[in-house]
Amino acid sequence: MAAPIHPPLPPKEIQQRHYFKFLRHVTLKLLLFLLVLAVGLSLIAMSKSRFLGADGGLGFIPGLIEPISLNLWIRPPWSLIHDMTDEELFWRASLAPQRKNYPFKRIPRIAFMFLTKGPLPLYPLWEKFFEGHELFYSIYIHSMPSYQAVFPRSSPFYGRQIPSQVVEWGKMSVCDAERRLLANALLDFSNEWFLLLSETCIPLYNFSRIHSYLVRSRHSFISAFDDPGEYGRGRYNHRMAPEVNLSQWRKGSQWFQINRAAAVAIVKDETFYPKFRDFCLPHCYVDEHYFPTMLTIEIADQLANRSLTWVDWSRGGPHPATFGEWDISESFLRGILEGQSCLYNGQRSTLCHLFARKFSPSALPPLLEFSPVVLGFG
Repeated sequence: MAAPIHPPLPPKEIQQRHYFKFLRHVTLKLLLFLLVLAVGLSLIAMSKSRFLGADGGLGFIPGLIEPISLNLWIRPPWSLIHDMTDEELFWRASLAPQRKNYPFKRIPRIAFMFLTKGPLPLYPLWEKFFEGHELFYSIYIHSMPSYQAVFPRSSPFYGRQIPSQVVEWGKMSVCDAERRLLANALLDFSNEWFLLLSETCIPLYNFSRIHSYLVRSRHSFISAFDDPGEYGRGRYNHRMAPEVNLSQWRKGSQWFQINRAAAVAIVKDETFYPKFRDFCLPHCYVDEHYFPTMLTIEIADQLANRSLTWVDWSRGGPHPATFGEWDISESFLRGILEGQSCLYNGQRSTLCHLFARKFSPSALPPLLEFSPVVLGFG
């Protein structure tokens, strides 16, 4: 039986069929494009979440792309930028491992934490100091929020500013900034030592010697002494009892060098902080008393009761001497290094200071000139 013969379609209907066929083709391509785009964005979001995380940049959240492993949990944040409040940051940073031994190969690093209002004029000297030791240090900078540092991409200081807040000298905001530096540095499990420095500080020895001195120390270095005078016990407020008694009141320099246990103790503190915030008011100068007192109460046996930062108070006044271009000479630098005596791991030592302050920007050229001869780097 012959197949039925259909009459030819009218031109208008043929045109409509071609149009609808074209429309389906375009729609399928558009849906495919949107599907690929959605998958791509999801992969990017999951990749970012492994590093930034829901907690605002602390480590990562294990995702579906990479199998969950120890490496995911110990990987340091890829960026120092986050939107956490101090409360959130301190909580996260206080999550310290409770087991003493690390189940992975860990190179103990030194966290160099710079507390500054703005620029770091001596950074070329520090770059010489850090050169060749990239695996053994990390850098953190707390400046005024309005200041944006400009370092070349090749500099170890590039991208190392942390989210900062306004700091007022002699007030609790100074201690807040120091805790902020510690908390950000604690997020990296490799950091074992935490050094507080200013923009006027310089290293007195090469990196290897300083690193060896710190990692072999059994104590944290923070000045903490009982001053019976008006600038010591005279600043104590009896409303700080019973958490802080007069006999426990200590004074010391704010420039500390502490290990990870002491850093966690500072960041997690909720007992002593309110007392110092509310009752150590001007002219108490809380940055001279909070950490020395709190750590003496909490971990006195772990403190060396001295700072590793040298300063010159011989000129009198409320601030130590500042040194400029015309002060710097080979004999001046050697004078800082010589004639020292202190205890190190219970033994008498002539190596007592690893850093010095205060050096003005004009001191940079002679420091660069003499550092290879006297300080051992550059």
